[in-house]
Amino acid sequence: MNLVDTSGWLEYFFAGPNASYFSRPIEHTDDLIVPVVCLYDVFRKINLVADEARALQAVARMKQGRVCEVTEAIAFRAALVGTKYKLPMADSLIYALFAAFLLVFARKTLDSGRAVTDKALCDKHGASTSSLKRCVRC
Repeated sequence: MNLVDTSGWLEYFFAGPNASYFSRPIEHTDDLIVPVVCLYDVFRKINLVADEARALQAVARMKQGRVCEVTEAIAFRAALVGTKYKLPMADSLIYALFAAFLLVFARKTLDSGRAVTDKALCDKHGASTSSLKRCVRC
């Protein structure tokens, strides 16, 4: 699963120097998670520097991925994460949403009997390891 934040989308849409870095996750829409807060932010910023038509085109492209809304549980988790790591609201929401999505993905994967890597699931076990574990965010 991939999640691209607002800065990555803007880099991609405006063909910035790092656009190629974001093109692969953006173009593989089956694995793309798009937080609704990114839709808001990208639309707002493109509308400011270009126009509404271009902003609507960008959002239409983003909506080819899986748009994920902010639930009450995600909002509360974002508040805790934001406080702990001193993150702005949008970053906290994106982080909490992706963490919640990974948790659901991990549970479905574990239920199917497949092993998953802790690299994708658990910060506590270290994102640099690649050993197989049956870990669901401890």
